[in-house]
Amino acid sequence: MIVEQGPAKHPWVLGARPRTLPASVMPVLVGTGAAVAYGHAMWWRAVLAGVVAVAMQVGVNYANDYSDGVKGTDATRVGPLRLVASGLASPAAVKRAALGAFAVAGLAGLVLAAVAGWWLVAVGLVCVVAAWSYTGGPKPYGYVGLGEVSVFTFFGLVATVGTAYVQTGRITGLETLASVPVGLMAVALLVVNNLRDIPGDSLVGKRTLAVRLGPKATRAFYGACLLGAIALVLPLALIRPWALLGLGALVAAVAPVRRVASGAEGKALIPVLGATGRAQLVLGVLLAVGLAL
Repeated sequence: MIVEQGPAKHPWVLGARPRTLPASVMPVLVGTGAAVAYGHAMWWRAVLAGVVAVAMQVGVNYANDYSDGVKGTDATRVGPLRLVASGLASPAAVKRAALGAFAVAGLAGLVLAAVAGWWLVAVGLVCVVAAWSYTGGPKPYGYVGLGEVSVFTFFGLVATVGTAYVQTGRITGLETLASVPVGLMAVALLVVNNLRDIPGDSLVGKRTLAVRLGPKATRAFYGACLLGAIALVLPLALIRPWALLGLGALVAAVAPVRRVASGAEGKALIPVLGATGRAQLVLGVLLAVGLAL
């Protein structure tokens, strides 16, 4: 769903795309910050929620590598290495890695469901189906421009509210509102990835939102997501004043926004992906601390 470039040497580490992990870490941080705000933080549950989120993210990345590889839609991409498309791993091996990561997420999720509510099992199953069908199956929704909706929903609303819920046992307006900037940051990560891949995706028939909007509108959308996420700290501060700490993420956000707005394209956007992930992590940490104080 979200791709990255990193310095790691081992191909399986590269295939897991570790620099995308802020997309899974941020909602756990923010959701736990909301739990602290209500005086109900349970750290072992927060850790398990983190295991679920990170394992799901890794599973999504391997699943996309597998599905795009066997479909041949990675053949013209300019982004970082893919295991199947590059021939460094067989499709079967990458598929097993994806299923293994989903299994880890499932096991941790079952423990949380046992203590917080068995209905969470249904939520987890929906998450796995959404992860696989993003680029997998006969009608992958990521190929028709719905990836951003999925990312916002699962890496924003579901992950943030879910993290808070397994600790507090309730759903409140605080973590629900906080999930919006979390989701927007995850969307920004996907948007800059898809902006880079517009030429190749157009050639293979992938009608991502970036392909549909075109480069100019996609650049504006990226900036709106990244800066809009930080701006949403302001309404959160009406509930938890220390949430204003999140405005400090502007320091990390300015450079990637400027780079995208200046017209960077192709491989020049690969570093922007890492910079976006760093801005995402900075906002997550600052917002979590602000909610907790």
